[in-house]
Amino acid sequence: MKLTTLLIPLLIGSAVAIETRWNFDKNEAGKPPKGWTAASGIWTVVKDATAPSKSMAMAQQAKSDSELFNVIVADTPSIKHVEIAVKLKSVAGEVDQGGGVVWRYRDAQNYYVCRFNPLETNFRVYKVVAGKRTTLKAAADIKVPTGKWVEVKAVMSVDRIRCYLNGKLLLEVKDATLTEAGKVGLWTKADAQTLFDDLIAREAPVMSDARPHHQPKLKLEERLEKRELWEKRKR
Repeated sequence: MKLTTLLIPLLIGSAVAIETRWNFDKNEAGKPPKGWTAASGIWTVVKDATAPSKSMAMAQQAKSDSELFNVIVADTPSIKHVEIAVKLKSVAGEVDQGGGVVWRYRDAQNYYVCRFNPLETNFRVYKVVAGKRTTLKAAADIKVPTGKWVEVKAVMSVDRIRCYLNGKLLLEVKDATLTEAGKVGLWTKADAQTLFDDLIAREAPVMSDARPHHQPKLKLEERLEKRELWEKRKR
Protein backbone atom coordinates (compact mmCIF):
# COMPACT_ATOMS: atom_id res chain seq x y z
CA MET A 1 0.00 0.00 0.00
CA LYS A 2 1.22 3.46 -0.78
CA LEU A 3 0.62 5.92 2.06
CA THR A 4 1.62 9.55 1.82
CA THR A 5 1.39 12.08 4.62
CA LEU A 6 1.64 15.73 3.62
CA LEU A 7 1.68 19.00 5.49
CA ILE A 8 -0.87 21.22 3.80
CA PRO A 9 -0.57 24.99 4.24
CA LEU A 10 -4.10 25.49 5.59
CA LEU A 11 -4.44 27.27 8.89
CA ILE A 12 -6.57 25.39 11.39
CA GLY A 13 -6.32 27.52 14.48
CA SER A 14 -2.56 27.94 14.59
CA ALA A 15 -1.71 24.48 13.25
CA VAL A 16 -0.87 23.20 9.81
CA ALA A 17 -3.33 20.71 8.32
CA ILE A 18 -2.15 17.14 7.89
CA GLU A 19 -3.26 15.21 4.82
CA THR A 20 -2.90 11.45 4.40
CA ARG A 21 -3.37 9.67 1.07
CA TRP A 22 -3.68 5.95 0.45
CA ASN A 23 -3.57 3.88 -2.67
CA PHE A 24 -2.76 0.20 -2.74
CA ASP A 25 -0.36 -0.14 -5.66
CA LYS A 26 2.56 -1.36 -3.56
CA ASN A 27 0.52 -3.87 -1.57
CA GLU A 28 0.56 -7.57 -2.32
CA ALA A 29 -2.58 -8.75 -4.09
CA GLY A 30 -4.70 -11.19 -2.13
CA LYS A 31 -3.65 -9.92 1.29
CA PRO A 32 -5.19 -7.39 3.71
CA PRO A 33 -3.77 -3.87 3.48
CA LYS A 34 -1.04 -3.00 5.95
CA GLY A 35 -1.85 -0.31 8.47
CA TRP A 36 -5.57 -1.12 8.47
CA THR A 37 -7.81 -3.03 10.87
CA ALA A 38 -11.01 -4.74 9.75
CA ALA A 39 -13.89 -4.73 12.23
CA SER A 40 -16.00 -6.91 9.94
CA GLY A 41 -16.10 -8.16 6.37
CA ILE A 42 -13.34 -9.55 4.15
CA TRP A 43 -10.99 -6.80 3.00
CA THR A 44 -8.12 -7.56 0.62
CA VAL A 45 -6.02 -5.81 -1.99
CA VAL A 46 -6.78 -6.89 -5.56
CA LYS A 47 -5.48 -6.12 -9.02
CA ASP A 48 -7.81 -3.96 -11.08
CA ALA A 49 -6.85 -2.37 -14.37
CA THR A 50 -9.66 0.18 -14.08
CA ALA A 51 -8.50 1.50 -10.67
CA PRO A 52 -7.81 5.25 -10.61
CA SER A 53 -4.29 4.48 -9.32
CA LYS A 54 -3.93 2.19 -12.36
CA SER A 55 -3.11 -1.17 -10.79
CA MET A 56 -4.49 -2.03 -7.32
CA ALA A 57 -7.55 -1.36 -5.19
CA MET A 58 -8.93 -2.39 -1.82
CA ALA A 59 -11.84 -4.82 -2.10
CA GLN A 60 -14.62 -5.76 0.29
CA GLN A 61 -15.45 -9.35 -0.74
CA ALA A 62 -17.69 -10.73 2.01
CA LYS A 63 -21.27 -11.70 1.25
CA SER A 64 -22.54 -10.88 4.71
CA ASP A 65 -26.14 -11.10 5.92
CA SER A 66 -28.49 -8.17 5.45
CA GLU A 67 -27.92 -6.60 8.87
CA LEU A 68 -24.11 -6.61 8.97
CA PHE A 69 -21.96 -3.56 8.26
CA ASN A 70 -18.55 -4.35 6.76
CA VAL A 71 -16.06 -1.85 8.18
CA ILE A 72 -12.31 -1.33 7.96
CA VAL A 73 -10.39 1.60 9.46
CA ALA A 74 -6.90 3.00 9.08
CA ASP A 75 -4.78 2.64 12.23
CA THR A 76 -3.80 6.30 11.90
CA PRO A 77 -4.59 9.20 11.86
CA SER A 78 -7.28 10.18 14.35
CA ILE A 79 -9.12 13.33 13.23
CA LYS A 80 -11.98 15.42 14.62
CA HIS A 81 -12.63 18.09 11.99
CA VAL A 82 -12.20 15.98 8.87
CA GLU A 83 -12.46 15.87 5.12
CA ILE A 84 -12.42 12.35 3.71
CA ALA A 85 -12.86 11.28 0.09
CA VAL A 86 -12.56 7.99 -1.78
CA LYS A 87 -13.21 6.61 -5.23
CA LEU A 88 -15.29 3.45 -5.26
CA LYS A 89 -16.77 1.01 -7.74
CA SER A 90 -19.68 -1.30 -7.02
CA VAL A 91 -18.92 -4.82 -8.24
CA ALA A 92 -21.81 -6.97 -7.03
CA GLY A 93 -24.53 -7.38 -4.45
CA GLU A 94 -28.09 -8.64 -4.42
CA VAL A 95 -29.12 -7.29 -1.03
CA ASP A 96 -26.97 -4.15 -1.08
CA GLN A 97 -24.40 -2.42 -3.28
CA GLY A 98 -21.91 0.41 -3.15
CA GLY A 99 -20.28 1.75 -0.02
CA GLY A 100 -18.72 4.82 1.48
CA VAL A 101 -16.51 6.51 4.05
CA VAL A 102 -16.38 6.35 7.85
CA TRP A 103 -15.14 9.07 10.21
CA ARG A 104 -15.03 9.91 13.92
CA TYR A 105 -14.85 6.14 14.37
CA ARG A 106 -14.69 5.24 18.05
CA ASP A 107 -15.35 1.51 17.60
CA ALA A 108 -17.47 -0.79 15.46
CA GLN A 109 -20.60 0.43 17.27
CA ASN A 110 -20.03 4.20 17.06
CA TYR A 111 -19.15 6.30 14.00
CA TYR A 112 -20.47 8.42 11.12
CA VAL A 113 -20.79 7.03 7.59
CA CYS A 114 -21.72 8.49 4.21
CA ARG A 115 -22.50 6.00 1.50
CA PHE A 116 -23.76 5.68 -2.07
CA ASN A 117 -25.98 2.75 -3.10
CA PRO A 118 -26.46 2.28 -6.87
CA LEU A 119 -28.93 -0.55 -6.26
CA GLU A 120 -31.26 1.73 -4.28
CA THR A 121 -30.22 4.82 -6.28
CA ASN A 122 -29.70 6.87 -3.14
CA PHE A 123 -26.99 8.74 -1.24
CA ARG A 124 -27.18 8.96 2.54
CA VAL A 125 -25.34 10.03 5.67
CA TYR A 126 -25.86 8.14 8.92
CA LYS A 127 -24.71 8.04 12.49
CA VAL A 128 -24.14 4.67 14.12
CA VAL A 129 -24.51 4.85 17.90
CA ALA A 130 -24.41 1.75 20.12
CA GLY A 131 -24.69 -0.28 16.92
CA LYS A 132 -27.92 1.40 15.80
CA ARG A 133 -27.83 3.19 12.44
CA THR A 134 -29.88 6.38 12.08
CA THR A 135 -30.34 8.33 8.85
CA LEU A 136 -29.35 11.98 9.18
CA LYS A 137 -30.03 13.07 5.58
CA ALA A 138 -30.77 11.36 2.26
CA ALA A 139 -30.88 12.13 -1.45
CA ALA A 140 -32.92 9.90 -3.76
CA ASP A 141 -32.99 8.99 -7.44
CA ILE A 142 -29.18 9.14 -7.89
CA LYS A 143 -28.53 6.89 -10.87
CA VAL A 144 -25.00 5.62 -11.49
CA PRO A 145 -24.55 2.20 -13.15
CA THR A 146 -22.90 -0.65 -11.25
CA GLY A 147 -19.28 -0.96 -12.37
CA LYS A 148 -18.64 2.78 -12.71
CA TRP A 149 -16.14 4.57 -10.44
CA VAL A 150 -17.59 7.41 -8.36
CA GLU A 151 -16.16 9.70 -5.69
CA VAL A 152 -17.77 9.95 -2.25
CA LYS A 153 -16.62 12.79 -0.01
CA ALA A 154 -17.66 13.88 3.47
CA VAL A 155 -16.60 16.98 5.38
CA MET A 156 -17.37 17.44 9.07
CA SER A 157 -16.40 20.51 11.05
CA VAL A 158 -17.68 20.83 14.61
CA ASP A 159 -21.28 19.58 14.13
CA ARG A 160 -21.78 20.46 10.47
CA ILE A 161 -21.69 17.63 7.90
CA ARG A 162 -21.53 18.10 4.14
CA CYS A 163 -21.52 15.16 1.72
CA TYR A 164 -20.59 15.18 -1.96
CA LEU A 165 -21.01 12.71 -4.81
CA ASN A 166 -18.68 13.26 -7.76
CA GLY A 167 -17.92 16.74 -6.49
CA LYS A 168 -21.55 17.83 -6.12
CA LEU A 169 -22.87 18.81 -2.69
CA LEU A 170 -26.00 16.70 -2.10
CA LEU A 171 -26.37 16.48 1.67
CA GLU A 172 -25.93 19.01 4.46
CA VAL A 173 -26.94 18.43 8.07
CA LYS A 174 -25.91 19.12 11.66
CA ASP A 175 -25.35 16.51 14.35
CA ALA A 176 -23.49 16.70 17.65
CA THR A 177 -23.71 13.09 18.82
CA LEU A 178 -20.10 12.04 18.25
CA THR A 179 -17.88 14.96 19.19
CA GLU A 180 -14.43 13.45 19.67
CA ALA A 181 -11.66 12.75 17.16
CA GLY A 182 -11.75 9.29 15.63
CA LYS A 183 -10.32 7.04 12.95
CA VAL A 184 -11.29 7.13 9.28
CA GLY A 185 -12.19 4.17 7.13
CA LEU A 186 -14.37 2.44 4.56
CA TRP A 187 -17.79 0.80 4.72
CA THR A 188 -20.19 -1.50 2.90
CA LYS A 189 -23.32 -3.32 4.01
CA ALA A 190 -24.43 -6.93 3.73
CA ASP A 191 -23.28 -8.53 0.43
CA ALA A 192 -22.08 -5.30 -1.20
CA GLN A 193 -18.81 -6.20 -2.91
CA THR A 194 -16.99 -2.99 -3.72
CA LEU A 195 -13.58 -1.69 -4.82
CA PHE A 196 -11.99 1.38 -3.20
CA ASP A 197 -9.02 3.48 -4.30
CA ASP A 198 -7.35 6.89 -3.83
CA LEU A 199 -8.51 7.57 -0.30
CA ILE A 200 -7.66 11.01 1.10
CA ALA A 201 -8.18 12.20 4.68
CA ARG A 202 -7.23 15.63 5.94
CA GLU A 203 -8.02 18.00 8.75
CA ALA A 204 -10.81 20.34 7.75
CA PRO A 205 -10.94 24.02 8.70
CA VAL A 206 -13.11 24.69 11.73
CA MET A 207 -16.33 26.17 10.42
CA SER A 208 -18.73 28.29 12.41
CA ASP A 209 -22.18 29.49 11.41
CA ALA A 210 -22.24 31.91 14.32
CA ARG A 211 -22.87 35.50 13.32
CA PRO A 212 -23.45 38.48 15.60
CA HIS A 213 -27.22 38.71 15.99
CA HIS A 214 -27.07 42.49 16.01
CA GLN A 215 -25.21 42.75 12.72
CA PRO A 216 -28.25 42.95 10.36
CA LYS A 217 -29.85 45.54 12.69
CA LEU A 218 -26.73 47.68 12.65
CA LYS A 219 -26.66 47.64 8.87
CA LEU A 220 -30.31 48.71 8.73
CA GLU A 221 -29.71 51.46 11.27
CA GLU A 222 -26.78 52.72 9.27
CA ARG A 223 -28.94 52.92 6.14
CA LEU A 224 -31.67 54.79 8.04
CA GLU A 225 -29.17 57.22 9.51
CA LYS A 226 -27.76 57.97 6.07
CA ARG A 227 -31.24 58.50 4.71
CA GLU A 228 -32.12 60.91 7.58
CA LEU A 229 -28.93 62.91 6.89
CA TRP A 230 -29.78 63.06 3.21
CA GLU A 231 -33.34 64.24 3.99
CA LYS A 232 -32.00 66.95 6.32
CA ARG A 233 -29.63 68.22 3.65
CA LYS A 234 -32.54 68.50 1.20
CA ARG A 235 -34.45 70.76 3.60
